[in-house]
Amino acid sequence: MSKHQLVIISFILFTISADAQQKKDSLPSTATLQECVNYALSHQPDVSKSLLDEQIVNAEIKSRLADWYPQINLDYTIQHYFQVQRFTGGAVTALTAENYSTAYFSATQNIFNPDVLLASQTAGNVRTQTKQFTENNKINTAVNVSKAFYNVLLSRSQIKLVDQDIARLSRSVQDAYNQYKAGIVDKTDYKRAQISLNNSVAEKKQYEHDLTAQFSVLKLFMGYPQDSSFNLDYDSTALVSEIYLDTLQQVNYTSRIEYKILQTQQSLLQANLKYYKWSFIPTLSAYGNYNLTYANNDFGKLYSKSFPSSYIGLSLGFPIFQGGKRTSEIKAANLQLDRLQYDFNSLRDSIQTEYTQSLETYKTALNDYYVQHDNLDLANDVYNTIYLQYKSGVKTYLEVIVAESDLRSTQVNYLNALFEVLISKLDVEKAAGSLTY
Repeated sequence: MSKHQLVIISFILFTISADAQQKKDSLPSTATLQECVNYALSHQPDVSKSLLDEQIVNAEIKSRLADWYPQINLDYTIQHYFQVQRFTGGAVTALTAENYSTAYFSATQNIFNPDVLLASQTAGNVRTQTKQFTENNKINTAVNVSKAFYNVLLSRSQIKLVDQDIARLSRSVQDAYNQYKAGIVDKTDYKRAQISLNNSVAEKKQYEHDLTAQFSVLKLFMGYPQDSSFNLDYDSTALVSEIYLDTLQQVNYTSRIEYKILQTQQSLLQANLKYYKWSFIPTLSAYGNYNLTYANNDFGKLYSKSFPSSYIGLSLGFPIFQGGKRTSEIKAANLQLDRLQYDFNSLRDSIQTEYTQSLETYKTALNDYYVQHDNLDLANDVYNTIYLQYKSGVKTYLEVIVAESDLRSTQVNYLNALFEVLISKLDVEKAAGSLTY
């Protein structure tokens, strides 16, 4: 394969990789819930900081593990004596030359060192703990984005309801006005219809402002620029099918990320206890030195001749008495492990309570959804019947207003119940530990 062909293939692979990365990091103009969550997991500041923390921890671990490798150093000195120290012992003798230079090459190798051994044994757990913190942030981000997504959909659905209400009331205004002109009814029916229409128009404005605020919250949780915009892609039928949840499932403590973090913390504390016990074992290291010495009264001939020396050895260090420091550290490490057990017990209780509360909230919301769904069918039927009777002159317009108000309230209650079920379902899944990223 020629060099020219290699360049072309490399360019194609780079283009494909860059395009795939761009698609991953970008958000479509019309995004689904999953696409919003995926975008947030790549752009939300808390998640991004957690990913940087992982890189920082990896670099710090490599820095500490570097002490297992041989440590090689070079020290160089050069000096000139204005006055050379002399020794008088029958004859005056100079102890050194006027010009002196040395180069020290030294190498040390740790054989047993508690600090380096602790870094080596805890490296995996430290990395795991950092990844768990990232996963925890991802779970919270996904839940927040999902809830914000549903709140935006709720505001949009409420606007659609008001639009339907405005269309229905506009028709009522026209019908009441025609009947008034025909002398069938007085002008109060027409004015009542106009009042209801005006209220619905004002209500729509309020919902539109709410939608803007909810969209801003969604962008915040996603890490999406506030000055940019996108639309939401969703299927109303699919939303209804997603409300169901297995209410017989049991909470699994060990699947909760908070529980996993505690388990990793326990492993780190156990390693810390070992570290303090290792302090009773002497530290051991090997070392070697190669020294070059130069000395001459004539500075120009200083490096004309060297006087080398070299040696190797072992260094054993053992603190015999430290005032009971090591014993106290071991005791404190054991107490920290005992204390952590209370954190486990407290977390299990809080998880069970959180799961029970979220599950009961879900069941209540689901029951309310069923009730509001039935009420919506009834309210539609009542309104249509009374409106036809009004047009036939059987019912008064006041009864039409009451039926329309009931229908409007039922529609709002149905929407609120639907999205309350979806949001409470998220809380149950989070409490059960079934959400993972």
